[in-house]
Parts: sequence; structure tokens; C-alpha cells
Amino acid sequence: MKNTNFIVFFLIISFTNLELIAQKKKKMSKFDTLVTISTQFGDMKVLLYEKTPKHRQNFLKLAKEEFYNNLLFHRVIKNFMIQGGDPDSKNAPAGKMLGAGTSAPKYKVDAEFFPDLFHKKGVIAAARDGNAEKASSSTQFYIVQGKKLNDAEIEGSKIRSGAIYTEEQIKIYKEIGGTPFLDQNYTVYGEVVQGIEIIDKIAEVATDGSDRPDKDVQMQVSIKKMSKKKITKEFGYKYEEQVKRK
Repeated sequence: MKNTNFIVFFLIISFTNLELIAQKKKKMSKFDTLVTISTQFGDMKVLLYEKTPKHRQNFLKLAKEEFYNNLLFHRVIKNFMIQGGDPDSKNAPAGKMLGAGTSAPKYKVDAEFFPDLFHKKGVIAAARDGNAEKASSSTQFYIVQGKKLNDAEIEGSKIRSGAIYTEEQIKIYKEIGGTPFLDQNYTVYGEVVQGIEIIDKIAEVATDGSDRPDKDVQMQVSIKKMSKKKITKEFGYKYEEQVKRK
């Protein structure tokens, strides 16, 4: 009986270890998917974070289905963000107020908050309505422009959002900019690794009273699988496993 119990225990441990190894290998994939958001102002190259898998998988699924093609950046606010992904914006007549997304898929994406994912300039984050769970829109996203902040502004945002920052994050908000009052309230799930200047160009366009650009800013979204090594070489993006190995 003791031998039987030992064998069962050994098998359980073995299977558990194999599962952990498989999960580790899966997490440390040598490849990633590069997203290109093309506009008349140029291209933005975007990487989606592995630690926000629900948002990552949802966006890549929609991009693969060409859902985002020909949609607009329908809401543009200088020194804040540029927002798109409303399916109702496709072929929308000039002057029409957009953002309700009535024809969008009705599901929501569960919130994925992490202290190290914050609203620095260039991140992509999920729009949402006022639901208590802070779950995200199925399709709409925004890319942060923000502005450079001083200590008082950062402290005010900390009080408003409840976020706690590292010295490095505070430095980024001061020197690069962002929108810290949104932290831990909207899911950040990726960042622009090339073409960050395109955000500034789009943010400069003239808009109407509902923040819709007077001249449509249309997007095309494509995806491409690349090795992480090549991504790091071309865009300077460092993955967590690369940092940990050093």
C-alpha cells in the first residue's frame, strides 16, 4: 500500500513539473506579433504585452479578421490621447458624433491591471464604459499622447487614481509624459515601439465639438510574426525574460 501511495505521489509530482515546464516554455516563446497601425500620417509599430493576455488575444483576433481596417481615429484630444476602434466610424458621414459603437461585439474584456503598466506616452489602452468591474470595450482603444508633468501634477494624479509609482515611472512622466490619472482604471496592454511621432501629428488635427477630426484619420491594421531577438534589434524593445537573464 505504501509503495502504491509513493507511485501515485511520484506521478502527481512528475505531471505537475511537466506542466510547469510547458507553461514556462509557452511564456518564453521566441516569437512575438508586431502590430502595424497605418494612417495617412505614417505608421505606428505596436507590441502588445504578454502579461495582459485577454486584451492581447482580443486585439490580435480582431486585427487578423481585418476588423480595424478603414475605421477612424474618431476622438482626438491634444495632450491627452487619440481613440479609435468604433465600427460605426467606417464610412461615417462628416460631422456624425461617434464613439457609442452600437454595432460592436457585445462582450467585454476583463480588466488586467498591473503596477508596472502605466499611462506613459505611446501606450495603447482599452476604452470602456462606466461598468463597476472596469471591464474594457470589445473593440475600442486609445493611444496616449499626454504631456510632461511636474511633481504636483503627479501627486494629484496619485491621489485621484490611487496608483503608486516607482522613481523610474515618475521620471518617465516628467521627461516623456503621459496621463497618470487614468492608471489602474483603464487597462494598458501595449506600446508604440516605432512611430511615436505619428501620435503627435494626429493629435494636431483640427476637430469639431465632439473631438472628431474635421478630416477623417483612417487606420489600417496588420500583424506580422517576428522573432523577439529581431524585434529587440530593430526597435530596442526589451522583453522581461531578456532583462532577467542579464
